[in-house]
Amino acid sequence: MKNTQFNYIALIIFHALIAVVLFIAPFLSKVYALLIPLLGFFIVYKSKNENNEVLFVSAYLVGAEVFLRMTGGNFNNEYVKFTVVFFMLCGMVYSNFSKNALIFLFFLLLLVPGIFITNSEADLSTDIKKVLFFNLSGPVCLAVSSIYMFSRRISFYKLQNILTVMSLPIITTTVYLFLYTPSIKDVVTGTQSNFETSGGFGPNQVSTILGLGMFIFFTQLVLFSKSKIELFINGSLFIFISYRGIVTFSRGGIITGAAMIVCLLALLYYFSNAQGKKKFTLVFVLTGLLVIGVWTYSSLQTGGLINKRYANQDARGRIKNDKLGGREEIMDADMHLFLENPIFGVGAGLSKTKRSDELGIEIASHNEVTRLLSEHGLFGIFAFLTLCIVPFALYINNKQHLYLLSFFVFWGLTINHAAMRTAAPAFIYAMTLLFIQVKKPDEAEKIIN
Repeated sequence: MKNTQFNYIALIIFHALIAVVLFIAPFLSKVYALLIPLLGFFIVYKSKNENNEVLFVSAYLVGAEVFLRMTGGNFNNEYVKFTVVFFMLCGMVYSNFSKNALIFLFFLLLLVPGIFITNSEADLSTDIKKVLFFNLSGPVCLAVSSIYMFSRRISFYKLQNILTVMSLPIITTTVYLFLYTPSIKDVVTGTQSNFETSGGFGPNQVSTILGLGMFIFFTQLVLFSKSKIELFINGSLFIFISYRGIVTFSRGGIITGAAMIVCLLALLYYFSNAQGKKKFTLVFVLTGLLVIGVWTYSSLQTGGLINKRYANQDARGRIKNDKLGGREEIMDADMHLFLENPIFGVGAGLSKTKRSDELGIEIASHNEVTRLLSEHGLFGIFAFLTLCIVPFALYINNKQHLYLLSFFVFWGLTINHAAMRTAAPAFIYAMTLLFIQVKKPDEAEKIIN
């Protein structure tokens, strides 16, 4: 127990130091980005994926992606997605996969007609390869990850370890944000999403990964803190990450993290016995006090502007006309494109160009659902329904997966405000398909065929 606690603290300190080093020498970010898959492959190759090492490596990459982008470490925008795909394929080679998982091959086939439309409809100025990579890398990452994880048996304890590995680079991200903007009061002047408090990177993606970090450290705090020092560490990390997420002024990721926590607490309460329900009353009260404390401090640091942001007001307290930062117009344009092209859509990646005729400007969609409809038509509807149905069909015989609903909510909300720009929604969705065992943590991991 003491060794485990020491290792946990050592890993936290090590990842905090990574932030300091890369803040001083940002050119080392590319070295960091290269070392992760190299060391990861060495671990997988040496172990032959005996304990699903590919999940740990991929989880670490998912947690590190925003930090790598923030510090210029990514070799391209799809670097982490395709690296995750590579490790998932390695996992299949070593550990096979369920034949029932091929439903996600069907999901990918539903997107193929849109590719043919793009090849035939794109004008000469369109870089078809770039457009397809940008718009299909997320679905491909989701499908391949899902095929590997479909009904794969792991213990609940190991699932938490995977999340813990994912959270380590999120700690790095948070420390880097404190170094980049130590004083929030000096840079917050309005209620719009703030790049200064987001490390100079996209607030939407930063708040998304920090919202995920909120959930992970909340689970660590409530379910896995077995000593006072662990309670203090996990509670502090939950507070710091929540605070830095809130002051990005990007609401999507924080609301998503909060929704994940609510889903988990509701599920735990539902499955608890009478004595457990009484204990959870205390958990609810303490959680409420934590939230009030973090929000009050955030409000003081931003001069009350964060309250106006979540009330959809500008700095002067006037209600804004749009509730989703201008995304409503893009979603409406997507729906118009779908109604005009209901069967095959306008073609994978072409909605951005087609929307410019209506909006007067080329702008990428933040909503993966409306993008699927506009670009893939009826096939997009079937693809989306497939993703919605499969996790809950598996849940009938997978009731011990306490995080399934939280993971599904993360995927559903994230693709509605941040599309699939990062690998996080794809990988977290696939984790809904794992077969979790709470009562038998030492049982050998198998695959249901």
